[in-house]
Amino acid sequence: MKKTAVLAIGGNAVNKPGERPTAENMLKALNEAMGYLSDMLEEYDIVITHGNGPQVGNILIQQEMAKDVIPPFPLDVNDAQTQGSLGYMIVQSLRNQLQKKDIKKRIAAVVTQIIVDKNDKAFQNPSKPIGPFYTKEEAEKLSRLKGWIMKEDAGRGYRRVVPSPKPLDIVEKDVIKMLLENDVIVVAAGGGGVPVIEKDGFLHGVEAVIDKDRASSLLAIEINADLFVILTGVEKVSLNYKKPDQIDLDTLSVKDAKTYLEQGQFPSGSMGPKIESAIEFVEATGRECIISDISKLKQALNGLTGTRIKA
Repeated sequence: MKKTAVLAIGGNAVNKPGERPTAENMLKALNEAMGYLSDMLEEYDIVITHGNGPQVGNILIQQEMAKDVIPPFPLDVNDAQTQGSLGYMIVQSLRNQLQKKDIKKRIAAVVTQIIVDKNDKAFQNPSKPIGPFYTKEEAEKLSRLKGWIMKEDAGRGYRRVVPSPKPLDIVEKDVIKMLLENDVIVVAAGGGGVPVIEKDGFLHGVEAVIDKDRASSLLAIEINADLFVILTGVEKVSLNYKKPDQIDLDTLSVKDAKTYLEQGQFPSGSMGPKIESAIEFVEATGRECIISDISKLKQALNGLTGTRIKA
């Protein structure tokens, strides 16, 4: 029996920094990324999750520019759209990489809904910036007309902010398990999944964004994964990041991870959610989480680099 791993790939694997977000550039980046992932298929059955922040942001810009011609879609529908488009690109890129190595595997992308609590405190305090930047005057107008909550973003203008609630359950988890049991590589929970609430047994989409790493951690727990891997833009987790006294970490205990979080070593806008997601998986399963750069995946799996979060 092969082991099961959930791999959460970051935005750099989809669209490299500084490159225009064209479909051609995204496919080029994903072809490279999938080449690294294909190396682990002898040992692991895998589920791939991915971010979608920049892609949803681009859709929102397109819809804003065309709003007088075509009505914009709500955020949950845009989440689903990017799960479909990025899922297609990942499936195709991975299939092509496996074809080069004469590996025959079935691959499927699952548009994934994730249940959140309608009473989650995040709905009273939206904090996740999405979409384009606006002037103060434009932001005030949008706030009046659409009821959007607008916040100033680091001196660059005003942006809409939406809730980022905690993921509670994965609607399609049994479908994902069934596919894994039938030797299918699965792409799921893209962009943190489509956030939905449950009312009287019925599901309803909500205007929110679920953190991709938190959703990936929940998925890894739900399918009883042997390993959770968060692939990001750095080779190792560091203390005092980008300072003269930076310390790269080979291993990190849950206890120390919590201490460093409290000390502010892992900011909420970057490494913080990844560490919190790793802690959730390790505490729930007693197994390990690896955080590393996607190009170093093989070395990280062999213990030569990356940071391992352990119980």
